[in-house]
Amino acid sequence: MDQIIHQAQTVKAKQKTALIALALIFLWLAGGLAGCACLSGRKQVESAEELAEKGMESFEEEDYSDALKAFNTLKERYPYSRYAILAELKVADAHFYRKEYPEAIGAYEDFVQLHPKNEAIPYVKYQIGVCYYEQMLSKDRDQTPTRLAVLSFERLLKEHADSAYANEATKKINDCRKLLAEHELYVGRFYYKAKHYSAALGRFEGVLTGYMDVLPSSTQRELEKLIIACRAKLSDQIADEADDNN
Repeated sequence: MDQIIHQAQTVKAKQKTALIALALIFLWLAGGLAGCACLSGRKQVESAEELAEKGMESFEEEDYSDALKAFNTLKERYPYSRYAILAELKVADAHFYRKEYPEAIGAYEDFVQLHPKNEAIPYVKYQIGVCYYEQMLSKDRDQTPTRLAVLSFERLLKEHADSAYANEATKKINDCRKLLAEHELYVGRFYYKAKHYSAALGRFEGVLTGYMDVLPSSTQRELEKLIIACRAKLSDQIADEADDNN
């Protein structure tokens, strides 16, 4: 009887050991499978080169929104990559083509500050001027963008006179100066009609000394007549004031 009981206990022990072993194997497999599922479900991180290629493909397809996403991700994730400079430049370009000119200007200016010796600098400075140029308003509106465009193009001509962008910059400066002349004439005429002859004369004389070379001959003749008229009106006002004092 004792032998039978002993054999029964030995069988139970072996069964228990086998169950424990099976349980351990199951847990190991479950953990392994879970680990595999986790790895397969995890999104693969794109490399700097992959992001650069993705950004350029989007850019060439004129999908500037996706290009911005790719290049901004590249900048943030791989700031020291050899593709980072490309990303910085193309972020600015993407903003430009999306007509987000203030953002483009900021990105271009950052590029100039960070990479002053880079071969793309003449292009970048030209683009800054173009951003302001594209924001110019009609002659009856504020001309701050026009003046900033002139300053930007003049900086390019001063610092990179032999660049491939010099001729276009010169043409755009002339366009800007014509608009500034028309604006000053517009304001001068407004003052003249309002009988503020001193203010009108200041505007007209400013055009005469600063923008005569960009005005058509017909406008030059009109300007000369307006200056003569302003001076005459001012003389009459001075005479009237003298009579009143007497």
